[in-house]
Amino acid sequence: MKKVSHSLFLALLVCLTSCNKDELDVVNKVTAEDLDGKGLPKLAFSSKQPELTNIQEYIIDLEQWNIPNNGTDPTTTTANLQAAIDWAYDEGFGMVTLPKGEYLVGKDVNEIYQGGIEIHNNTEFVFSEGAVLEMDTNDKWNYCVISLDGDNIIVRDGTIKGDRDSHIFTPRESDGATSHDEGHGICVWNDSNIVLIDNMIIKDTTGDGSLVLDATDVTFTNNNIFNNRRQGISVVGGTRITITDNEIHHINGTSPQFGIDIEGAGRVDEDILIQNNYFHHNKGGDIVNTSGKNVYILDNILEQGDGNVYIDGPLVSWHKTHNIIARNTITMLSGSVNGRLGYIQYSSGGDKGHNRATYVHDNVLNNCGMYMYKSADADVRRNKFLGYFLAFSDFDNVILEDNLVTYSEEHTNLRYCWSYRFKNATGSASGNYLGDELQDLPLSSTQPYTMQCVLDGW
Repeated sequence: MKKVSHSLFLALLVCLTSCNKDELDVVNKVTAEDLDGKGLPKLAFSSKQPELTNIQEYIIDLEQWNIPNNGTDPTTTTANLQAAIDWAYDEGFGMVTLPKGEYLVGKDVNEIYQGGIEIHNNTEFVFSEGAVLEMDTNDKWNYCVISLDGDNIIVRDGTIKGDRDSHIFTPRESDGATSHDEGHGICVWNDSNIVLIDNMIIKDTTGDGSLVLDATDVTFTNNNIFNNRRQGISVVGGTRITITDNEIHHINGTSPQFGIDIEGAGRVDEDILIQNNYFHHNKGGDIVNTSGKNVYILDNILEQGDGNVYIDGPLVSWHKTHNIIARNTITMLSGSVNGRLGYIQYSSGGDKGHNRATYVHDNVLNNCGMYMYKSADADVRRNKFLGYFLAFSDFDNVILEDNLVTYSEEHTNLRYCWSYRFKNATGSASGNYLGDELQDLPLSSTQPYTMQCVLDGW
């Protein structure tokens, strides 16, 4: 995860020679959007939901299949539980139910991967109340407690537990590394599509609560995802991904440590909805988008949480992504490496690769602010930045309307050149307030504007 130190952050605002307009090579013509009544691009996609017409249920007979449910004998449990699931699939059952109990799973697949349970296409896999599927202690770099193998799958109503507390971090022969950060609760991969993960507890993995890898039409809803070492949910290539009404918290242990990380590594990530989720106590941050296009981040609560120190900050995007960020409430208690920035857009400059604007509307940022640099095209309206500043550096075409910034009551020494900060910025501004005072922000569409106090070093 790319990080910007606080000193670099100050330098980016102050140093006029770091990047001129010619170096930005920005796209000047912004795509016309189909906007709603509040001025946001309309949400024009939705994830397909599984349609299981076969409702014939098979409740796994533990005695018949000799499946321990007392958290012992992972070899027998894995082999026999998988045999029961395979048999139910072959017999045409559409719903497979796991009875109450603790099921310890894990099989040696190869030197780096520990296998779990596979769920086949056109299957609803249901946990009875009190059913827990847990990965056995292992020393492997990778594992999936549940791996999805096919389309049209539902997994719901249970608990998945990794082996974080007992994992053996054996050094890798090739380089001696011990991060072992690919241990996952649920893997949506192998070109699995049209998937619903509903009402699950996913915790204590060495990597991610869930990994989405080259999948389409995947929905996570009503899940509690916590105490995983790397991420809550990683989207590494995904189209029409919906993440709603989840609680994602206490992600910590190995970088990046975000609640949700969209990071395709050359794969396509687009049409992603993150809405009505509650994030808190995540070490790296809550949401980071490094590669996603048409990503809607709406109506979420992002809280640092008592005792937690952010590394990057609550909400981070990268220069080449495209985001609609609206109606979120973001709360910081202390600064990250970026200072007290509730939203920051990282950039190394150059062409964005698209000509759509980033929309930031109707958000409330408590004790934190926002900063975008070396980029172009932002529509920022009706936000409340309470106790920190709003800043743009080496930025073309920012629209600022009806925003509010307030002074920090705790950091009164920072009031010089406070509130709205600009270096080499073009655009327009109206109706913006500092406290009760309307601000005259002389942005122009043609002449880059830099505040004198920024030149002076504020």
